[in-house]
Amino acid sequence: AANLMHSPFPPPIPAEMLLLAYRSGIFPMADRRDDPEVFWVEPKERAIIPLDRFRASKSLRKLISKDVFRVSVDEAFDEVIKACAQPREDHPESWISERIIASYRQLHRAGHAHSVECWAMEDGTEKLVGGLYGVSFDQVFCGESMFSHSSNASKVALGWLVSLMNAAGYRLLDCQFMTDHLASMGAAEMPQKEYLKLVENARGEADLTLSAVHQRFALGDPHNPDYSSPGKLIAQSLTHTS
Repeated sequence: AANLMHSPFPPPIPAEMLLLAYRSGIFPMADRRDDPEVFWVEPKERAIIPLDRFRASKSLRKLISKDVFRVSVDEAFDEVIKACAQPREDHPESWISERIIASYRQLHRAGHAHSVECWAMEDGTEKLVGGLYGVSFDQVFCGESMFSHSSNASKVALGWLVSLMNAAGYRLLDCQFMTDHLASMGAAEMPQKEYLKLVENARGEADLTLSAVHQRFALGDPHNPDYSSPGKLIAQSLTHTS
């Protein structure tokens, strides 16, 4: 226990507490990377992407159907959250502190935080070039953050996420705060009270896990040459939403 005393960070937020917060429509953020404290945020206005109205542009559907990236689920959660926490040109500080990273890694191990990864070959090795992570409970997925080191990689990850959620029987994709980027993909804004009603209506287990659905997609459809690859199946499913 001695070394715990000297740890610069308080212990991770317990998984049960995090899930209770999400069910109540609140989530933690930090002021900076090395901040030991977290503060709890309850947005007045909430951004969600309606799963039946995700707008995948023609160019995005094309990119997905070409399988430019290999897309995986929960293959590199730790790497994704670390990449999301890196400083960015427009954003030198991150709200994803070391304590928040530790908390969500714990939540991931408990089966309630997931990542979608995009991989590409660079110099003969496969590199992580984009992705997103978020929290899932009941039939809800709360997108936390995404990153892209290759153009459109995070959009591809989001397209896959919507497709997987639809196929798995999820009802609600929460994006927390509205941005132009999300608006262009069909996100809608609503008061927190309405959002909490949607959370209430999305009680109960989803039919399948995201990774179970991903395994189905990952094989493509061997009986149909038009959908012979995972990306072709995903692009096809997104044609119905936009």
